[in-house]
Amino acid sequence: MAGDAAKIGVIGTTTWGTTLAMLMSRSGHNVSIWARTEEDADRLDRTRSHQHLPGVVIPPEIAFSASPEAVLDGADLALVVVPSRSLQGNLDLVVSQLALVPLVVSATKGLEEGTARRPCEIITSRTGDSARCAAGVLSGPNLAREVASGQPGSATVAFENLDHANQAQQILNTQSFRVYASNDVVGVELGGGLKNIIAIGAGVIDGLKLGDNAKAAFISRGLAEITRLGVAMGARPETFAGLSGMGDLVASCYSPLARNRLVGERLAAGQSVLDILEEMGQVAEGVHTTNAALEMAHRVGVEMPITTATAQVLAGEVDPLTAIAQLMSRAPQVESR
Repeated sequence: MAGDAAKIGVIGTTTWGTTLAMLMSRSGHNVSIWARTEEDADRLDRTRSHQHLPGVVIPPEIAFSASPEAVLDGADLALVVVPSRSLQGNLDLVVSQLALVPLVVSATKGLEEGTARRPCEIITSRTGDSARCAAGVLSGPNLAREVASGQPGSATVAFENLDHANQAQQILNTQSFRVYASNDVVGVELGGGLKNIIAIGAGVIDGLKLGDNAKAAFISRGLAEITRLGVAMGARPETFAGLSGMGDLVASCYSPLARNRLVGERLAAGQSVLDILEEMGQVAEGVHTTNAALEMAHRVGVEMPITTATAQVLAGEVDPLTAIAQLMSRAPQVESR
């Protein structure tokens, strides 16, 4: 790294990946974005715009390329920002170069269907986790359109080795994007992934106009539920009270920009999941994370009634009102459970 400037390679032309690239470029770093095809790279380079970031101009300093070597060779840090469902496929194309980058930071929020593996687990299984290449996670209440437009934001970056987290923090922290360091990779990653499930339910409550009391109670119990699973998986409970837990949950459950909340709102209006996703034209990670979370919970013996109800609604097994009625009729519990 020369001075305070770092070379950063971004894997993925997603809305959040492009936003992070712009954030880093504005902070003086040398940033390149990897696109899956030459056509995508040429289009983004030519138009300097992203379809899901209306009115935002991508700085000319950011380079686009379909060559992993051009984007990652000599990089100090790589940001992996692709949908969880396509993570393996993207890694197939870049892993030999990615494994040579000292700090690899996942900004993918979700779990792998069928295995319930976290993105960091998947990346580490492909690159190794050593002094040569360490994998961590960046997560927090980060609505891309707000950050891209220059509004302030914050997040947590976590590596198992806190020294690595501190190094990544120094690179990623900017005047408008405050980054905190942690060594609770499991907690930070699960907070960011599981909150999307709760956001779908919050959207259902909005769509059915059930009120603020119901929504506040739902979010509180949702946080208890994802914390319970996270702790069973080895996370620290206090992590879920932080930016990647409560912070991200609040933003996703309340913002009109939050995709998973929008899915819930449209489910309440009677639309099918397939129609909703087709109309949105964007990934809503909670849709695909719900069943993976239940698989993870089953392995460790954790009860997740909200996630179970969400899965039933997504599968069309029950309608949203019935799911809520079933949750409300559960046997009373001690609040800490």
